[in-house]
Amino acid sequence: MDLRKLGSTDLNVSRICLGTMTWGEQNTECQAHEQLDYAIAQGVNFIDAAEMYPVPPKAETQGRTEQYLGSWLAARRNRKQLVLATKVIGPGACPYLRDGPRLTRAHVLQACDASLKRLQTDFIDLYQVHWPERSTNYFGQLGFRASNDKHATPIEETLAALAELVQQGKVRYLGISNETPWVLSEYVRLAREQNLPRVVTIQNPYSLLNRSFEIGLSEFAHRENIPLLAYSPLAFGFLSGKYLHGARPADGRLTLFSRFTRYNGAQAELATREYVALAQQHGLDPAQMALAFVNARAFLGATIIGATTMPQLRSNLASIGVKLNKDVLAGIEAIHQRFTIPCP
Repeated sequence: MDLRKLGSTDLNVSRICLGTMTWGEQNTECQAHEQLDYAIAQGVNFIDAAEMYPVPPKAETQGRTEQYLGSWLAARRNRKQLVLATKVIGPGACPYLRDGPRLTRAHVLQACDASLKRLQTDFIDLYQVHWPERSTNYFGQLGFRASNDKHATPIEETLAALAELVQQGKVRYLGISNETPWVLSEYVRLAREQNLPRVVTIQNPYSLLNRSFEIGLSEFAHRENIPLLAYSPLAFGFLSGKYLHGARPADGRLTLFSRFTRYNGAQAELATREYVALAQQHGLDPAQMALAFVNARAFLGATIIGATTMPQLRSNLASIGVKLNKDVLAGIEAIHQRFTIPCP
């Protein structure tokens, strides 16, 4: 797997990044280590975690994902060959964490120190704000609804706290996640005007079922050299076709956890049927076709994949070798015209 420069950084990363949010819930520590060993052997050097993982979030499991990654790092001693990303969460989830997480200076600094301890490392390559503190359209909300955000932590305070972590050598680069063009422009403006570190990536959902990134953020990513880290490229596995016609395999995430409803609506079902049929028509694995489409986007920094089984992981990683011909791409665009954003 080839390595590419990540935006304006000096980091060379694999086009596929290993996601980790099932570790500690659907995957044991041993299984997490097996995934890491295999992915690294296949050329992956980019790993993405978060302080709240695993998902679904629970007080008794919070931090396990980073702990599993940390125990693997401690045993392998190859930290400098890897690009390690993790995230600090905003409010609205995990009320048990720091008595209700915020993006204030105190919360950001405390969160980073806790992640470093769990990860058993001295530095984080890419530290990301997982989601905003203000009210905006993210996590399945396509339209913006104005609200009173007077109590939200100012972006300036959050960015200044992140800058402290960079100055202390605990963090190398900064990123944001689940964000809009407006806030990306704010982070860029504040960095320029206040001589603070610039965000270098944006981690947002992107898949055949959700191409909303293309509307306002793709040009921004190109012109400002702030690439996308695409999460949910298989829409929680829906694009594999395994959930079609009401099927619910026993070990599937949508079967196990009823909270995940973002990708399984009526429009998603109709669109996925067409994408799966297109893949089969051209002799392609539906999941690999969906991943290959994301892998080839010009605004992409990396595609974040996740897997609960080794066969899934092997198949997902193999998507890097799949190139979609013009007929497949034309078919994808034709479906996209009929089902433009079935899952915001």
